[in-house]
Amino acid sequence: MTRFNLIVFVLFLVSYAHSSMAAMDHNASKKSPATCADVSQPARLKCAVAPSGVFDRKGDLYVAWSFGGHVYISRSSDKGKSFFAPLIVNRVPEAISARGENRPKVAVDNKGRIYVSWTTPLEKRFTGNIRFSYSEDGKNFSDTVIVNDNLDLTGHRFDALGVNNNGDIYIAWLDKRHRYQAEKKQQKYKGAAVYYALSEDGGKTFKPNKKIADQSCECCRVIMDMDRDDLPVVFWRHIFDENVRDHAMVKFSGKNQPGEVVRVSHDQWHIDACPHHGPDMSINESGDYHLAWFNNAPERQGLFYARYNKLDKTFSQSINFGNYKATASHPNIEAIKNQVWLVWQEFDGKQHSIWLQKSLDGGDNWQKSEKMATASGNVDYPFFIKDGDQLYIQWQTSDTGFNLVKVTGH
Repeated sequence: MTRFNLIVFVLFLVSYAHSSMAAMDHNASKKSPATCADVSQPARLKCAVAPSGVFDRKGDLYVAWSFGGHVYISRSSDKGKSFFAPLIVNRVPEAISARGENRPKVAVDNKGRIYVSWTTPLEKRFTGNIRFSYSEDGKNFSDTVIVNDNLDLTGHRFDALGVNNNGDIYIAWLDKRHRYQAEKKQQKYKGAAVYYALSEDGGKTFKPNKKIADQSCECCRVIMDMDRDDLPVVFWRHIFDENVRDHAMVKFSGKNQPGEVVRVSHDQWHIDACPHHGPDMSINESGDYHLAWFNNAPERQGLFYARYNKLDKTFSQSINFGNYKATASHPNIEAIKNQVWLVWQEFDGKQHSIWLQKSLDGGDNWQKSEKMATASGNVDYPFFIKDGDQLYIQWQTSDTGFNLVKVTGH
């Protein structure tokens, strides 16, 4: 457990943040952490702790982040070099989860409509509701709604947001409604469940919540990607047998119908706790699922990659990557045609670094890993953002704020 605690907490964020109300180059003015912590100052993207970014079809970048009880959307038309004045999503302030595995999400559909989801924590620890808002004109956001239709004082958290080519909106999350009800009856229920909701009208309404699976891990991020048939695939850390915290996924068999649970990893990590360390997934144009995750089992430690072929329902042999001794953690993955890219974070005791590794043949063979950037102070996890076929790495640091690192050579 000592090693586990080091990996889980050494990269965990310790400050809250805010960003600028005026259009500016976010790297033009470096502010101290004390300035970022001053809630009387205007909210600034440079100081955001846990942002999420996405490119639209025109190449504009949208970043969701939070400060002072509000979710903001910042837009850049020059690949993150400068941003227009941020837009407030929720007009009425509320508590917002924006840390590590749990942060606001943003998606933009083919018509330019913007969708935002987040978790608002409640007064009891480990509880929350899933919140949602949308903008049809890119300027004004709808009133926020609670997506979970169960309002027990329990956990509805760690949301994943996805929009397909038809404009269908899916939100999946970890839900403890069954655990809450079981505990009231003095019964046991392992972990949480994975739930989702579907909107077919641009976010104006959501269909009743439906369960994807029971016995998910309680607080690792949930991942969603769209398959080639525009149906979602959901990937999460699951509880198998007696507290084996491996991974599972579900491919939807219909627009509003989850399929069967498929076990992804067999690392046999026995732990009666949540590692706060969720997986990642990317589905390429041919429909192969590229998967990455972290486990800390005695015989299987560190970061892993595998490919899933849904036609014959087989997995490639999982491979280990990253430097475990340097706490390699929180992998992110992107597959573009036959190329696959992995990015993750390491810590040498003084500096954080992000590392990149690529495969040019669909994950069969991998080139040598490459250090992309380093930083001191507080850092966020690295994430890929795709602008057409051009790939960027999003990395937020307390020294430089929001950064986009262009991935070249593909």
